[in-house]
Amino acid sequence: MSNIYRLIIFLPLLVLGCAPTVFEEKKVIQKIDSFDMNIFSKSGDKIYSISSPNSSYDNIELKFDLKKPIINIFNGEETKYIISSEESTLSDNNKLLKLKGNVKLKTLKKDEDILYADNFIWNIEKTNYLLEGNIRFENQNIILNSGKAKLGPDNIIEFFNPVKYIIKDENKENKYEIKSENAYYNLNTDSVSFKSNEKRVKSIIYF
Repeated sequence: MSNIYRLIIFLPLLVLGCAPTVFEEKKVIQKIDSFDMNIFSKSGDKIYSISSPNSSYDNIELKFDLKKPIINIFNGEETKYIISSEESTLSDNNKLLKLKGNVKLKTLKKDEDILYADNFIWNIEKTNYLLEGNIRFENQNIILNSGKAKLGPDNIIEFFNPVKYIIKDENKENKYEIKSENAYYNLNTDSVSFKSNEKRVKSIIYF
């Protein structure tokens, strides 16, 4: 994704949403009441969009601080993931996105997959999303908990040791609970695999 170069920012008409700027030496922080931005690739494909009801821009650190952001990540014309959080920062020429507090990532599948975390980090020149702190993945079949997870372009979520997982029964109630080392959940096939390098154990469950 290194060919990203174009963005579109929508600000309130006549800049009515901009509060007075704050000057601190040469530092200028511009307040924006309503913020919408689309990021496109060089070929014109939309990569992601981000919106926030309350944000600011720091001209020294060249970053946006966003409250209650909503991020849509696209795959072609379709939305692949929708992410929300309490706050976020967008920096490094709009290539580094960090979200903090009650992070929620969900798919738009019929049987919705939801991934919760304390923090989310995405360098859009890379293809992995890093999630840290109180990770919880849940859908109609399973619950997975860990302290760290990584979501790759292959739609596989890697959960890092230690991992606790719960299988649900046909009534969506917890059927049994097991603790494991690293786990991998495939969003495409709705399967979870468990691997242990030390014990040379590998198992896969399909739903």
